[in-house]
Amino acid sequence: MAAKAVSHDRFRLVGAYERLRRTLLESADGAKLDRSLSYWVLATDRRLPIAFLDRRLRELLQLELDELMATPGVGQKKILGFLDLLRRAAKPTPPAEPFGLSTLRTPLPRTTAEAFSASAVSEELWAAWCDTVRRNQLQDCPLGRIAPTLQVLPTVIWRKTLGDYVGLSLDELRRLPTHGEKRVAALLEIFCVVHEAVSTSVLHANLQLQITPAFVAPLTKWILEIAERKALPPAGEVHTRLAVPLIVQVGIDRGEQIAGIVRNRLALEQPISVKQQAEDLGVTRARVYQLLDECALCLQLRWPEGRWLLAPLSADHCGGDRKALELVSAIRELFFPAPNLSTSPASS
Repeated sequence: MAAKAVSHDRFRLVGAYERLRRTLLESADGAKLDRSLSYWVLATDRRLPIAFLDRRLRELLQLELDELMATPGVGQKKILGFLDLLRRAAKPTPPAEPFGLSTLRTPLPRTTAEAFSASAVSEELWAAWCDTVRRNQLQDCPLGRIAPTLQVLPTVIWRKTLGDYVGLSLDELRRLPTHGEKRVAALLEIFCVVHEAVSTSVLHANLQLQITPAFVAPLTKWILEIAERKALPPAGEVHTRLAVPLIVQVGIDRGEQIAGIVRNRLALEQPISVKQQAEDLGVTRARVYQLLDECALCLQLRWPEGRWLLAPLSADHCGGDRKALELVSAIRELFFPAPNLSTSPASS
């Protein structure tokens, strides 16, 4: 009985291998056949045939299953892992939602861990995401401009672009200095989000695709409408249509506690002073100012055109309710302060 069971298992392995072999060789995809087997490996894979990973798929498929199993260190369990990799290679395209990406469409804020698993990204999937960036000419887009949240993205790479990474393989990305597991996961999620957003788009010669945070379009539309009137609406509307979206974005990027500081600073009735907030939080005033400066850096990266869009709404250019003017002024001072000319080269 044991001999029959072994024979039956061997028959099943041979049958599975021959079907996958035929599918791949008949696909006429030379580029796929010339890739190494490691191209389809995921970080979560186990029982992999290490001896095969650096060999080209075309080379491996020229061998019979008995020849493959005769390789030192390759037994039946390793062959099962090998067949799993062949099944991935046989798929015509990378999976559109390999690890529950539909959850990425849920409203923010959310955490990376709730919706994204970097360990489920293969070289094949990464290559598809990089190709999407190139095809849509998004290489110059800063990471911090389009990241789902800046909470998990280190400040030192906020202004790095997608183009800084598209020329790397996934293995090379993971080997970069200072690019640990969390940083790589944040980078992969950004590329994933970009791919999900634009992979089905078809560019036209007279159209340009641009990716921006969700709050930018409605906020910009409202500001342009107000600028045409040459008079601000009541302070309540300015708070609801201008201050609140910015506060919400701060919450997404820096967390709810810091968003609370901004909310108190932009309160419609009675803004809370930095001194009072420092006492309430049990920190120094310098720390509160530091947190507010971080919020300004976030908004300047997320919405750089905001500095110029808000200018026509200032007291110098626009009439209207006094409290509304004060609120706009507070928003500009908080998120888009005037450059400190005292530290410029010209003044030194």
